Amino acid sequence: MDKEWENRGQSDTNAQIITTDSGRIYRPRNLLNAISEVQQFYVIESKGQDIPGEFLTLEHTLDFFKIGVKSGFHEGFALIILFPVFHFYLFPFVFHKLDFLGHLLFGSIPYLVLIVNTGMCCYISRYYVGNITRKAINSLLMGRAMSLLLKAFLLYVLYLVLYRLSTPENTWKLALQFGSRAEKLYNGFFEIKPHLMPVATESSILMVAAAIVPYGSVYLLDLWRRYRIKRNAKIISA
Repeated sequence: MDKEWENRGQSDTNAQIITTDSGRIYRPRNLLNAISEVQQFYVIESKGQDIPGEFLTLEHTLDFFKIGVKSGFHEGFALIILFPVFHFYLFPFVFHKLDFLGHLLFGSIPYLVLIVNTGMCCYISRYYVGNITRKAINSLLMGRAMSLLLKAFLLYVLYLVLYRLSTPENTWKLALQFGSRAEKLYNGFFEIKPHLMPVATESSILMVAAAIVPYGSVYLLDLWRRYRIKRNAKIISA
């Protein structure tokens, strides 16, 4: 009787997780929704319940992929906007008297969205079991990685083009458009120009790392899990 009740409870949980009240498959809207659904898949598969491979349809798989793409886009966009503001304006002209700790604290602000979302993606590596769960995680991380890698490449190219086009002649022609502030803007730009490529390199490397680290955590944890299973099997058989 206990076993029957346990199975019934699992079946009820299964039905509650997979479908909404209208009987349709739930479609996640953002990264947090996607991770929550991965957790639900994990609950089902970790209890030994078999989910048909066709349950995660092509459309549903693309939903996870699109969420990953959107996540990478928003993270990269925030970094592209905040990074130049902090490194080319706030630190040189506003926060120039900060000590090392203050510089480190404020310097981490442009990375916050990227760091938090990367941590969330690494967190789901613990749920990398079962066919459906693996498929969902792979789609999510693939979309995010592609978006971040593309943004890292475009960002570096953009800074490189800006660096090469910003000759004294071109910069002065542009500065003249601002009238009496032309000389000040001209001199200010050439103060920050030497920092353009280092900032571009740092930003691009950070986005590449944010794309790779979740994948690395997933597969390393999976390899460790497989190793422990094999090791325990050898101990038992011995």
